[in-house]
Amino acid sequence: MKEELQDTTASWLFYSCYTEKSRMSESFVYEHSFTHILEGSMSFYVAGTMREFRAGDTLLVKRHQLAKATKIPPEGGVYKSISIRLHQDLLRNFSVENGTRADGPYKGESIVLLQQDAFSKSFFQSLAPYTSLPQQDIDKSLRELKVKEAIILLMRLNKGLKDLLFDFGEPGKIDLAEFMNRNFAFNVEMKQFAYLTGRSLATFKRDFEKIFHASPGKWLQQRRLEQAYYLIKEKGRRPSDVYLEVGFEDLSHFSFAFKKEFGKAPSLVN
Repeated sequence: MKEELQDTTASWLFYSCYTEKSRMSESFVYEHSFTHILEGSMSFYVAGTMREFRAGDTLLVKRHQLAKATKIPPEGGVYKSISIRLHQDLLRNFSVENGTRADGPYKGESIVLLQQDAFSKSFFQSLAPYTSLPQQDIDKSLRELKVKEAIILLMRLNKGLKDLLFDFGEPGKIDLAEFMNRNFAFNVEMKQFAYLTGRSLATFKRDFEKIFHASPGKWLQQRRLEQAYYLIKEKGRRPSDVYLEVGFEDLSHFSFAFKKEFGKAPSLVN
């Protein structure tokens, strides 16, 4: 599952409910997400690190990053979580209305585990009625009111989040090689890699070929196959367990590409 680079303010509230372990989903995180896990657990893979969260945890997922998530229900139970997305236009309006500004660049974690209080618990409970309605049927003023409440709660829970919430800058130009070697396993569109490295798509492709001497598509497949080979050969992992992890969507395509590259099917590597 992938999120598009563009987004709409209509998609502001998300309720997840799974009776089985969800397939690892990956996305470009376009907007900050304020999430509370009601039941089960969730693992996040971001910036080369896996983090685990469980029922009762409340977290803020920072925008402008790539993330992989797996949602796991408790034994015999159901995974449930509720998230509210903090769109930039509403954050800008809040900033203007309240004179709230970032004091400087945010230097904290990209996923922030928050300490709950009675107000935050009541807030997520108050979102329950909204989850049963089509989002387009929810009055705009009510939607904006809940988002404003979320912003106030976040700053109450962690005053340092002001620098995260009210930084409206776009990603600046960064080291392309370092970024791609850290994020090659994310199967997102090339325009999203370009955006996160502070480049237009055309500049991204031009810079990429200068650095890697290959097109982005060709390099990504090669790098993913090399990582898959390492995981299967050195770590004893099964092909069916690694193809999604390294950035392939389809097991048969992965097997075909692997055999073409290494001369044998991934199941025959030992």
